[in-house]
Amino acid sequence: MSDEIAIKVENVSKTFRLPHEKNNSIKGAVLNFYKQKRTYEKQKALTDISFEVKKGEFFGIVGRNGSGKSTLLKMLAGIYSPSRGSIQVNGKLTPFIELGVGFNPELTGRENVFLNGALLGFNRKEMQAMYHDIVEFAELERFMDQKLKNYSSGMQVRLAFSIAIRANTDILLLDEVLAVGDERFQDKCIGVFEDLKNTDKTIILVSHDMNSLKRFCSRAAVIHDSKLEFIGDTLKATNKYVELNFPEAFLHSHVDGSDHKAITVKLGDGKFEKKIFLSGEKAVFDIKWTSNQQAKNIGIALFTESGQYVYGTNTIIDKTAVSDSAIRYSVDLKLGSGDYYAQIGVFGENDSQKIYFAERAASFKVTNQELWQGVTKLKHTWTV
Repeated sequence: MSDEIAIKVENVSKTFRLPHEKNNSIKGAVLNFYKQKRTYEKQKALTDISFEVKKGEFFGIVGRNGSGKSTLLKMLAGIYSPSRGSIQVNGKLTPFIELGVGFNPELTGRENVFLNGALLGFNRKEMQAMYHDIVEFAELERFMDQKLKNYSSGMQVRLAFSIAIRANTDILLLDEVLAVGDERFQDKCIGVFEDLKNTDKTIILVSHDMNSLKRFCSRAAVIHDSKLEFIGDTLKATNKYVELNFPEAFLHSHVDGSDHKAITVKLGDGKFEKKIFLSGEKAVFDIKWTSNQQAKNIGIALFTESGQYVYGTNTIIDKTAVSDSAIRYSVDLKLGSGDYYAQIGVFGENDSQKIYFAERAASFKVTNQELWQGVTKLKHTWTV
């Protein structure tokens, strides 16, 4: 394997044998053991998967529950062995598949920090040196002498993640870690990820959050029904995921204001259509759709052309009732120069009820005639 490659997965398949007999007692287990013919059902979890992850790459894996994604994760972590094919890992890999594995509920938070640190390969002196930072990041200073069984699940997750990110490793395997904790703690996790992007570590992120994948990952793999359906550019990967799992939403979405029968989005200043705006200028999105389903929530998110998440909101957050099949969204584009696009979704009672979903509902350009730099302009003052 090349020194430039961190992980190489080659023609990997995994099949589980599920016994038909169910043993609900010791007696049943003994009787079934001596049966001459025991029957099994074969379940294919993964079929002929091949891909490579380069050193220093932030790589994403996405797939619905039951797609084989979790099985792939556990094989990368060395928990499962392939039924066929091979997996080569070039460097030390630390998996964060289930945060908090190894915690003892009868020990205090303090004792669990040192126990979990030992599982990650740190000695007591090293853990003492980083103890304060771990506790401060987890925001649990007042609770460290309490037994872990008295912690809420969110507190346990915060403590586990705070320890896990200290691991001295070449490859990090992270499973849905952005879904843990409250919104404030998730923001801190995102900050950690931003820092990791600037290191030479190889990061593999498994997530259902398309925005997180686009924000952090340079490439991504899509697993569907045990097979690798796509690997490559993250934006294309997220599009493929939507196409495979929400075909009705994907096929009825549209791009850049075409007169589709299902949904249209026209972008302008409220009077005329336009796609080039000055920084700070108001943009108006006129969204119309036709459906037998009653829309309850309209969401919109703005991204840079490279996929960086700029801003997102929806009618529920903004306490706006949806009573018709058309809505207008107006926004002041206090953005830096560059190319952007809007992602728009029309939903029913909840986010899982997608009526329409347009990955690139409208594209536009912003020009900035001032001298400030960045994605957005922040209100600020100077004091001497």
